[in-house]
Amino acid sequence: MDRYEQVIELAKRRGFLWNSFELYGGTAGFYDYGPLGSTLKRRIEQIWREIYVIQEGFMEIECPTIGIEEVFIASGHVGGFSDPLCECKNCGEAFRADHLIKHITEEADGLSDEELDKIIAQNSVKCPECGGDLGNTYEFNLMFKTQIGPGTGRKGYMRPETAQGMFVDFLRLARYYRDKLPFGATQIGKSYRNEISPRQGVIRLREFTQAEAEIFIDPKSKSHPNFQRFKDTAINLYSDAAQDIGKSEIMTVKDAVDNGIIAHEFLAYQVALVNHFLQRVGIAHDKLRFRQHRKDEMAHYAIDCWDAEILTDRFGWVEVVGIADRTDYDLSAHANMSKTELSIFIEYEQPKMVEKFVVKPNMEKMGPMFKGKAKIVAEALKALTAEELEKEEIKVIAGGEEFTVPREMVEFAQETIKISGETIVPHVIEPSFGIDRILYSVMEHAYDEEMVPAKESEEEAEDEARIVLRFKKEVAPVKVAVLPLLTRQELIEPSKEIANKLRNKGLLAAYDDSGAIGRRYRRNDEIGTPYCITIDYDTLQDNTVTIRDRDSMQQVRVPIEKIEDVLYELVHTDRKFESAGKPL
Repeated sequence: MDRYEQVIELAKRRGFLWNSFELYGGTAGFYDYGPLGSTLKRRIEQIWREIYVIQEGFMEIECPTIGIEEVFIASGHVGGFSDPLCECKNCGEAFRADHLIKHITEEADGLSDEELDKIIAQNSVKCPECGGDLGNTYEFNLMFKTQIGPGTGRKGYMRPETAQGMFVDFLRLARYYRDKLPFGATQIGKSYRNEISPRQGVIRLREFTQAEAEIFIDPKSKSHPNFQRFKDTAINLYSDAAQDIGKSEIMTVKDAVDNGIIAHEFLAYQVALVNHFLQRVGIAHDKLRFRQHRKDEMAHYAIDCWDAEILTDRFGWVEVVGIADRTDYDLSAHANMSKTELSIFIEYEQPKMVEKFVVKPNMEKMGPMFKGKAKIVAEALKALTAEELEKEEIKVIAGGEEFTVPREMVEFAQETIKISGETIVPHVIEPSFGIDRILYSVMEHAYDEEMVPAKESEEEAEDEARIVLRFKKEVAPVKVAVLPLLTRQELIEPSKEIANKLRNKGLLAAYDDSGAIGRRYRRNDEIGTPYCITIDYDTLQDNTVTIRDRDSMQQVRVPIEKIEDVLYELVHTDRKFESAGKPL
């Protein structure tokens, strides 16, 4: 049993993850989060919100998970969001064609359907399920289609990412932030991709949770106001050049920018912020790297793009976050589709005096001649050059029609004017997080097995294997377990009182009086509970209890008075366990 199987077995047994629709045989690409999994997921999301919403100031919005077709035509998803699919002629099973030949060529991702078919035929690649022949490859769009309203209602799609709602809301967001760049919006929510053959558990899902930030910046000013925070942070970078030799390099964020490895400060700051978040939630620093998209895989709209990749036991390096400079692609695409200008006016610190060619159509003369179309004709005239305007009869195209404008209806000249600012289309920096992949990786990196003495349980005669999830304390689903030594009323009552005090302090405390105390310790080790409180008969005499530390298994004796404050400090501050009470 490899580490993946160990983690998934524990996750199913202890209520972290369950296969969806299990009662009806299940279907690939869907997982339920049990009581502990759902809580763990919320802990990760809340830390994300603390960093991006509270600290960075990028307020959260919530958009529909169903979008109208026009949104996804503009974004390019209707025309280009697809994977190459081929089906077995014998059993009908569907596969991603590029995945079937990854053992043959490393360049499978970039091949055309025809090239994929050629390699499959030349290498006699067969169906992995039954060994049958494979049909021709074709593009399969990954969005779930739907219809909004009955009958001939509007076409819609389940969103494949949360980002588009934030682009569509740009003008509202700009107004909220009083047109001051940079500003950002965040969103955590479900996205949907109809994956062809998801066979990697929670690594590849058809319904998954994303956390995304869309940060709108001035394209002429990509320095970050808080760059000093991370400039000396060392990060494991697997740059385009490093991939040629197959070895990543650890360097500071400042060096990465100075050496031109990361395009600019704003993007580098976001890479460092992702690094900070992932390590804070429990990703091992030595199993984390940032891989730069190579020139031949870089999206056409991106200046630079980096993937945060986590090393897993079964799947190798797995992408969990993408950080990209998307330029003005998204806002320009939605502006073209909606016929609405998605821009922002930037005021200069000091107004500028500039020479400008000014066209002045005579509206008093044009009105009677062109009537209701006079305004669009005038706007078309303003786009002409001096040479075009010097002709006796000026021809313009406006509203799809050609108009002839007499020369005497237009004046033009070079004038010196004062300009207080300019209208720009902001660029977008986007960190996009796959929460489900991060959650699995946190569990795998926290998973540990060790042999320990049996001294914690009098019933045990030999050493035993201990399974423990070494979660970061702020991430652990259950913070404290309250355990009466025996199921006696005189011990149960004070135990429940302590549990209530902890809950009132905001700590998720579990009460457990079932089975031997050693077994209860092991159960809480398995779910990653940082601390256990044991109430025994000495408690009734001196009002003290035992607190046990999950990782070291050390114990201290602590007064009941203000125990909730002690536990809160152990969980949420840097207080050392040894300082909490008298060692046992």
